Amino acid sequence: MANIAQTSLRGNGPVTVTTTASTASDTLVYAANTMQVLEIRNTTAGSLDVTIDGSGATTISPPGYGGTVDISTGKVISVGANATVLVNLDSISAYLQGTIAITNTGTAGQLVYALYGI
Repeated sequence: MANIAQTSLRGNGPVTVTTTASTASDTLVYAANTMQVLEIRNTTAGSLDVTIDGSGATTISPPGYGGTVDISTGKVISVGANATVLVNLDSISAYLQGTIAITNTGTAGQLVYALYGI
């Protein structure tokens, strides 16, 4: 299990990005309303699914829905072959409660993560 370290984008000039090769289950620390962006890079010739799942995420009651939605299985993000996806973490904050685990359908090292914050 690897913790995905955040690269700060504050300051002037170029920034060296800290990347993390995927393991069976990785973690990250989410800071709400800080414009964190998670980069997910697929280094394989096939599509992979990444699941972002906070241990405290269970159900939500969206306005105008008239009920609850189960989010306990996490947010699944598909990443195409040799593609890179950027995820604005504030846009999926409901899934990021508690300890945040990131799992994927590939084997260790097939995905590369980078977390950016301002």
